[in-house]
Amino acid sequence: MQKIVPNLWFQGNAAEGVEFYEHALPNTHVVGSSDYPTEGLLEFQKDFAGELLTAVLEIEGYQVLLINAGEEFTPNPAISFLLNFDPSRDENAKATLQRVWDRLSPGSTTLMPLDTYPFSEYYGWVQDRYGVSWQLMLTNPEGEPRPFVTPSLMFGGPAQNHAKQAVEYYTGVFGDTKPGAFMPYADQTGPAGPGAVMYSDFTLEGQWFSAMDSGVTQDFSFTPGVSLMVNCNDQDEIDRFWEALSAVPEAEQCGWCTDQFGVSWQIVPVDIDDLIKQPGAFERMLTMKKLDIAQLRGD
Repeated sequence: MQKIVPNLWFQGNAAEGVEFYEHALPNTHVVGSSDYPTEGLLEFQKDFAGELLTAVLEIEGYQVLLINAGEEFTPNPAISFLLNFDPSRDENAKATLQRVWDRLSPGSTTLMPLDTYPFSEYYGWVQDRYGVSWQLMLTNPEGEPRPFVTPSLMFGGPAQNHAKQAVEYYTGVFGDTKPGAFMPYADQTGPAGPGAVMYSDFTLEGQWFSAMDSGVTQDFSFTPGVSLMVNCNDQDEIDRFWEALSAVPEAEQCGWCTDQFGVSWQIVPVDIDDLIKQPGAFERMLTMKKLDIAQLRGD
């Protein structure tokens, strides 16, 4: 099972989002879902009784979870998804990239137009109709291989120039880590100072992530609109990751927490979907901050 699963917050239209991504993204399909219970919901959740709660999409083998919820949050470009179109794997990679761009584009906002850049022969950055951001890149086939999907963290706003510190922290918290590329800014570039991170990538639990400091002043930063869910094997793992990643007490709720850089995490047992189906478990979860497996089971 994928250890770290990005979660995308949808404002009551996750089922529509599933259909959109199944059409827009290559080799994408639903591999799991869960529904809201019909009883025990909080007042603001009652309109969702019996409706879709989560849907797990697999994109070229990489899992992303869509959360069907209210209007509290929406994704923004602070966490985007880099899609690598590799000519060594697909001889029609550029045409495939163009097709995906065209399918993501209706109702979207272009953050960087599809064009030639110093770092890629063909690249574009688009924020789709649901607020989810995608970076589409034609990969250099002579470079070190990377997976098709790489979550990318952009440190701007209050998190500006903290990318290097965050990467060092995360690689100390998680296992199976290794460094990849690291490219610093040589000169002051907007709010990014010399030595700040222009681009870097690294692994956590064997999964690739990238991080950068924004070279343009941003009026946004990380929110629960895109969170990172950590699947834990037991209570000891939950306790350890919670201790390391929860730095904002007022953000602690139902397994959600926020770290020192503003990134939202969900620290959950690997079998959370089965646990909350047990009688009374969903109601018990709503009273928790850090999740307690024994209490979820009603032990």
